[in-house]
Amino acid sequence: MKLSLAATLALVAAPVLASEGEYMPPVTHDATKAECSECHMAYPAGFLPQRSWTAIMTTLDDHFGENATLDEVSRAEIEAYLVQNAADAGGRSSGLLYRVSPDETPLRISEMPWFRSEHDGEVSSRRLQKAGSMSNCAACHRGADRGIFED
Repeated sequence: MKLSLAATLALVAAPVLASEGEYMPPVTHDATKAECSECHMAYPAGFLPQRSWTAIMTTLDDHFGENATLDEVSRAEIEAYLVQNAADAGGRSSGLLYRVSPDETPLRISEMPWFRSEHDGEVSSRRLQKAGSMSNCAACHRGADRGIFED
């Protein structure tokens, strides 16, 4: 069966979140859910490339100003899960990595070009004040913990 160019491109960019809201596979790994959600939502691994998750997981002693150090077994297990499910896992070409240079290692989802495109100018100061920060997805996206990012 042959796919048209449009169909092929749609499959390659499938994980891109459209403005009307899309599904992103949520965290299903118990240790990742438990450890990461201690302080914030357990973000879907598909939001960042492998190199970003590796950088984040190898610098937990200074995790955005906090010490989030884990025992080595837990850290390695969580890193393996995140890397295996990252936006570029298995050679996948995710549309979420559009405009991210291969030599860039973004550490914040909110710094990703797709995120800025979706949220810049959209989030009012009142809404942001309610959320506390752009990293609090669940403040606006009630289904975020299930991978649903509709408003």
